[in-house]
Amino acid sequence: MSAASYRSENWWVSPYNFKEEIRRGWNLPSRIQIHDATLRDGEQTPGVVLRKDEKVRIAAKLSEVGIHRIEGGMPVVSDEDKEAIKEMKRLGLPSKIFGFVRAREEDIMAAADCEVDGIIIEVPISRPKLEYQFGWPIDRAIEVSLRSLSKAKEIGLYTVFFPFDTTRSEEEDLVKLLTELKNANVLPDAIAVVDTMGCALPEGMGYIVSLMKSIVDIPVEVHTHNDFGLAVANSIAALKAGAEVVHCCVNGMGERTGNCSTEEIVTVITLLMGIDIGIDLSKLQELSDLVREATGFPVPPNKPIVGAEIFSRESGIGADMIFKAPLAMFALNPSFLGKRAKLLLGKKSGMTSINFKLKEYGIELEEDKKKMLLEDVKKAGIEKKRTLTDEEFLELVDKYKS
Repeated sequence: MSAASYRSENWWVSPYNFKEEIRRGWNLPSRIQIHDATLRDGEQTPGVVLRKDEKVRIAAKLSEVGIHRIEGGMPVVSDEDKEAIKEMKRLGLPSKIFGFVRAREEDIMAAADCEVDGIIIEVPISRPKLEYQFGWPIDRAIEVSLRSLSKAKEIGLYTVFFPFDTTRSEEEDLVKLLTELKNANVLPDAIAVVDTMGCALPEGMGYIVSLMKSIVDIPVEVHTHNDFGLAVANSIAALKAGAEVVHCCVNGMGERTGNCSTEEIVTVITLLMGIDIGIDLSKLQELSDLVREATGFPVPPNKPIVGAEIFSRESGIGADMIFKAPLAMFALNPSFLGKRAKLLLGKKSGMTSINFKLKEYGIELEEDKKKMLLEDVKKAGIEKKRTLTDEEFLELVDKYKS
């Protein structure tokens, strides 16, 4: 991993991110990988259904962007899901293809039949899940874990152990589980810290990663949800504590408030942490658009990185700078993400915006008429409670032309 600068022609972020004093306590791994779960966890967004061809097309785009691992789905959910995963493997994509399974032999064998590169085995670990949902004591969870991991090892599958709802587990239960797996010599290839309910603080995530690493000498992965708006922050905290793999979903899709957003986490790692993980940021918009079209799941216009209006400006202050010197107004150059800056007219516009728009259309007006036009624009913006379209602006201009 190479460290990038805090500034270039395409971005200008905080230089304080790169201070040795703040990085000294980080325990970053030698390599960070991205595990995209859009085709499984993202599809669990209520009302979303992806057909085989859509899943395969999205997988191909994820691989083109540079995503290291793709969670193709759960093979036992349907024959179509199973065939989709098989087709992903047949494509020979650079990305590794993973299957998600319950701790059951039939699930594990179904994934093996797809010739996946690895599996994610889920087992409940928190008291809320064990006591209310499953009716299991912790010893039952340990027994199921040992049995399923043994089966996966027996058939030679790369296995990520996924004790879900990790962040609501009791520490003694988590320690007991990991210790017994270690003593039985049935360790997975990696283990995930799963913030199923998105309810941990970044410091809590760092604590759990460090705790796991102190017990078992295997890679740690992180899977976060966004219930309290901390999915990206929690994933970063896990990386700083030594986690090697981040799970995420395109457009932040997923159950309830969604998962850690793929486009947000890879941009943060690349630009704010300055770590090159081999992701092509210029193709994130294409990926987002493809997933939005296939799922029908809307993307808020102010969604970081991929929102349609993140480089739009109505305020008159510095309006011309969005074109002359974009990095004066944004941390990212819009063209770097395949976007264009937009100047919108409305209540908050100033004379700079009026001059720019008139010049754009090759229209010349006297100064007093420009001032009256500006007042008309502001008034219209207030009455309509929005910005004006260019057509509406030109209608206002017409009465001042002669």
